Amino acid sequence: MLTIDSLKSRMVELGVRRLLVKRLSPNDNSKNQVYLGGDLGVANVIPAGLPKAKSTGTHAEPIFNAPITFSWLDDEGRVYPVPSAQMILYPQYPEVRFSGFLRGAVWAPSDVMASRSEGRVLFLGIAGDDSVIGFAASADHPVARSLEGQAGLESVGVFLRIPLSGESADSRSKLMTALCRVSRLGWIEPWRLQVDGARAICKGTNCVGVTLESELGIRANGRSEPDFDGWEVKSHTVPNLERPYSGVLTLLTPEPNGGHYVEEGVESFVRRYGYPDMRGREDRLNFGGIHRVGHRTDRTGLRLELSGFDVKRGKLTDSRGSLALVDATDVVAASWSFEGLLAHWIRKHAKAAYVPAEKESGVDTKYRYGQRVTFAEGTNYAKLLAALASGAVYLDPGIKVENASSAPRVKRRNQFRVKFADLGFLYHSTYELPTCA
Repeated sequence: MLTIDSLKSRMVELGVRRLLVKRLSPNDNSKNQVYLGGDLGVANVIPAGLPKAKSTGTHAEPIFNAPITFSWLDDEGRVYPVPSAQMILYPQYPEVRFSGFLRGAVWAPSDVMASRSEGRVLFLGIAGDDSVIGFAASADHPVARSLEGQAGLESVGVFLRIPLSGESADSRSKLMTALCRVSRLGWIEPWRLQVDGARAICKGTNCVGVTLESELGIRANGRSEPDFDGWEVKSHTVPNLERPYSGVLTLLTPEPNGGHYVEEGVESFVRRYGYPDMRGREDRLNFGGIHRVGHRTDRTGLRLELSGFDVKRGKLTDSRGSLALVDATDVVAASWSFEGLLAHWIRKHAKAAYVPAEKESGVDTKYRYGQRVTFAEGTNYAKLLAALASGAVYLDPGIKVENASSAPRVKRRNQFRVKFADLGFLYHSTYELPTCA
């Protein structure tokens, strides 16, 4: 029978990088599903696949189903995949539940998960490949008893984080120590930590972030954002480290999945809604400019519209809603479905650290990183939609067609951005801390 120590060791053997535990209530069972939180932000904690929009119930309430690559761990340390596990997001409440965790499994802790008994616990191990490994135990199991009276564990929504071997009980303190070390290095030549652990030269516009990640020991992983013990680490270039609160951050870069952009192609879209290069570069068409919800952008003639979201209540009303660029004749030039935006947003972490960086340009580019870091915690999809509705988050594309009259070459970049000063629209709390005491 597993103990808490042998459970942690086995989880590490299976590639788990973060271990969470939830004390189950009587309603947390296979009939009622397992409650994961009253905030869609849990989707930024438990990795899931592409969400699918659905309507359910007599009032056709909007929901999203997102599959989870999930397996059960038994008391002998054996692993059993569960093909039907999924996360269900109910934006109208809001809340998130775990479902399908018994269906189709060769073995599962059915006696524990079908019960309404008090004292049951559910462990979820988050692996580096975004798979999830679960272990469930009744109140009299040694693993459950080991949690009795245990204090000082870090809260992650409805979960507690169980430190694994070598981990600090406080992930933020661990990150601050690492960021302080990087800051004290001063100017750093850009480099990249490769998958095999080797050091390589970094070239490109994203090296300010890649260099920081490499110094933190972050290698390429399955998630779209760099991960340090559950924290998303983002660097942003500023003119002066003494004034680290300026500038603009790129949040998402999703391609449209509807409208003229998709139906007729990007080149046709730019020819119809774009304009000649404003710097006089020959034979080039551009599509750019800031587009905010509720406003028409003069340069393109398009207005950005958000449908399926109740701004006053801050709630999603239609899971099949969208964000769309619409022209003067109400033709949809390009659109992003809520499914598509949600798929990008749930790859964000619920906790983020924004690190200011200064760039030294010359023969050899170098970066140095500031000690005053902004920490942000608690985000969810409704906050993203509300920030879009308010204009705090806006579309700032950079799409071009070069050699437009001869051999057209298309380059696309659809980015949603936010001013650093407006980060508070996206998180429950933002605060600044000096990483070096």
